[in-house]
Amino acid sequence: MKRLAIITSHPIQYNAPLFKLLAERNRIELKVFYTWSQSQSGKLYDPGFAQSREWDIPLLEGYDFDFVENTAKDPGSHHFRGIINPDLIQRIKIYNPDAILIYGWSFHSHLKALRHFKGKIPVLFRGDSTLLNETSKLSFKKILRRIFLRWVYRSVDKVFYVGLSNKQYFLSNGLHTDQLIFAPHAIDNERFFLNNEYYEKEASLWRKQLNIPENSMVFLFAGKLEPKKNPLLLLDAFQSISDASIRLVLVGNGILERDIKDKAKNDPRIIFLDFQNQSRMPIVYRLGDVFILPSRGPGETWGLSVNEVLACGRSAILSDKCGCAVDLNIANNSVFTSGDKNMLVGVMNKYINQGRNDLQKMTSSIQQQIQPWSLENVASAIEETVHSL
Repeated sequence: MKRLAIITSHPIQYNAPLFKLLAERNRIELKVFYTWSQSQSGKLYDPGFAQSREWDIPLLEGYDFDFVENTAKDPGSHHFRGIINPDLIQRIKIYNPDAILIYGWSFHSHLKALRHFKGKIPVLFRGDSTLLNETSKLSFKKILRRIFLRWVYRSVDKVFYVGLSNKQYFLSNGLHTDQLIFAPHAIDNERFFLNNEYYEKEASLWRKQLNIPENSMVFLFAGKLEPKKNPLLLLDAFQSISDASIRLVLVGNGILERDIKDKAKNDPRIIFLDFQNQSRMPIVYRLGDVFILPSRGPGETWGLSVNEVLACGRSAILSDKCGCAVDLNIANNSVFTSGDKNMLVGVMNKYINQGRNDLQKMTSSIQQQIQPWSLENVASAIEETVHSL
C-alpha cells in the first residue's frame, strides 16, 4: 500500500474528517504530521475572535498522527517563524512515505520540507490562495512576490486546487495545467444535513426563545467580527431597509464587536449571539433564512461557512471577494460587488420579496447542490494521485 505523509500545522474541523475518511477507505496509508505542537492541548488563542477556543468535536480520532516539537519562540500559525521543527524531516524519513502532501508553504518548516524533498519523493501541495485582492497595477513589490512564489512552487510536483480562483492563482505562479488536480473545497456535509428534522426543530424553538416572529425573514451572519469579514457593511445595509418584520442575527465575537453593538443598539430587529461551537453550528445556520458573507478581504480565500450553510439547505448572499463565489451555484444572482451597500440591499430585498415560505421549499434542492463538493471527492483525488505517481 502506498504511504502518504501529510504535513499541516494543527488539527482543524475541516481537515480532520478528511484524514479520518482516508484512513477508513484504506486505499492508501497515511500519517499526519502536525507541526504546531502547542496545539495538541486543543485550546488555542484565536486573534480573530480575541479569545481562546477549543472545538467541541473530535479532531484526532480515526487516523494516525504525530505532533512534532515546535521550538519557535513565538509559536503559532500567524507568522512564518511560528512553526520551527528541527526534527520534522528526520521523522518523515523514518516514516518512509511514497509521497508527501504539504498544506501551505508559509511556515519555516513547511517550506524547508518542501525544498528538502524536491526530487527525492513526489511533493504534493494543498493551498487555497487566490488573486481576488490583487490589483492590476504593476509594482516592484508585486513583481518580487511573483518571482518568489514561482521559486516556491518549482519544488512542487502536483497541486490539489480547491476551485477556479485558486486554479488561476497557481497558473499565474508558474504551475502548469497538467500539475493541477481538482480536489474541491469541502466540509463534512453529512454532519450538517443527516439530522435535518431534529436541527430544524431545534432552530425553530431557538427562534421562539429569541422572540423572532414566525413569518419573519431572518438574515444571518456567523463568523469573526473583524474587518476582513466586513460585518459593518452588512449592518449598514440591513439598517437601510425599513421593513419592521425582518431580523438580522449576528453570531460571533471579535475586534469590531463593540463598534457593531454600539451602532445597532437602537434597532430592536438586530440580535447578537456569542461564538457558538461546532456541535451547534447545524442549528445556528438554520436560525436564518438567508446567510450573508459580506467579506472584503484580503484573505477570504474561499468561505467554507457557505458550504456549511448550503448543506443546511439555506440560501446565501456573498461578496465577489469570497473565493467560492465563482464556483458554488449561488441562486438568485446573490453575489454582490464587495463594498457596494446598495447592491447588497438590492439582493436582500429580492429575498424579502420572495418570502420565507418559498425559501423553505428550496431546502432539499440546495442540499443536493452542495453534494459534489464533498470530502469523498477530495479523498478520491488524493488517492488516485498517490497511486499514479
